[in-house]
Amino acid sequence: MLRISIEKKTLHFKQPAGTSRGVYTERDIWLLTMYDTCSPENVGVGECAPLPDLSCDASENYEKRLREICKVVEQTGRIDGSLLSPYPSMLFGLETAYLNMKNGRYLFDTPFSHGRCGIPINGLVWMGTAEEMNLRMEEKIKAGFSCVKLKIGAIDFESELALVKSIRKRFSKDVIELRVDANGGFSPAEAMDRLEVLARYDIHSIEQPIRQKQWSEMARLCSVTPLPIALDEELIGVNMKAMKEELLSVIKPQYIVLKPTLHGGMRGTEEWVALARQHGIGSWITSALEGSVGLNAVAQLTSHVYGDDIEFAQGLGTGMLYTDNMPMTTEIRGNKIWIREA
Repeated sequence: MLRISIEKKTLHFKQPAGTSRGVYTERDIWLLTMYDTCSPENVGVGECAPLPDLSCDASENYEKRLREICKVVEQTGRIDGSLLSPYPSMLFGLETAYLNMKNGRYLFDTPFSHGRCGIPINGLVWMGTAEEMNLRMEEKIKAGFSCVKLKIGAIDFESELALVKSIRKRFSKDVIELRVDANGGFSPAEAMDRLEVLARYDIHSIEQPIRQKQWSEMARLCSVTPLPIALDEELIGVNMKAMKEELLSVIKPQYIVLKPTLHGGMRGTEEWVALARQHGIGSWITSALEGSVGLNAVAQLTSHVYGDDIEFAQGLGTGMLYTDNMPMTTEIRGNKIWIREA
């Protein structure tokens, strides 16, 4: 019989993390500890990390609902993915704890999980003033990143564009791959003009140019865009397979960006990737500001989903954001994330 304990923890950012939806200075996570009474020596830990105002399962009653769900898992002895699809952050935490309990530190049997290879990642430049973003970009370039993602949409577009211009004056697309993430910060009326301007500077892709749940507008943009569009927030709350297929068929994006804690846990993420492949749509996986337990699980899942030789940069570089994170089990070396040796 399974037993699960729950511990709430508040993590504090080293510096404010700005998005077009606001600024994070702290975030709550819930750590799950799971064991089977038949073999109590095997203990697994998972992390549930909903993002306020973004996760479909975030609410004031989050912990109460989490405890109810964990009680059901204890009583049934199984994690019902279809039942838990509306609660992706809870599902992800339970899946992680179960795999950790069964398999130990190697959640998946991959070269990455065993520490034999790293996964390429993009450097992330958070929103801030123009001066702050310039400094952060310099740090990423000096650190050796060949793919950098800019969060845009918080300051005026001309200042953000000036940063893009300055990067391209120094580095061609063959040296630095540039991705931008608007977090839905553009209006439908202005989006196309801004996409056309950005396309002049060899941008790899733009994530979520307009807010989600505007399928017809997003489909129009994807059909005529001068640079590839990647859906992110658009996928939140789209939990049933038929809904996923409809979204991809209607919008026809060039890419989807998957955050397991937001987009259906491990099972939901694998389903999204499989459907995207069927539609000829690219994808990559990124973390969603999880603590060290969650980031480790997302990275191992990434290696499991995409195989041994991942060349496309993933969004897994958020491990050092907090002043009071749990001990890190991953580390960044150059432009790759690695599992630390035990």
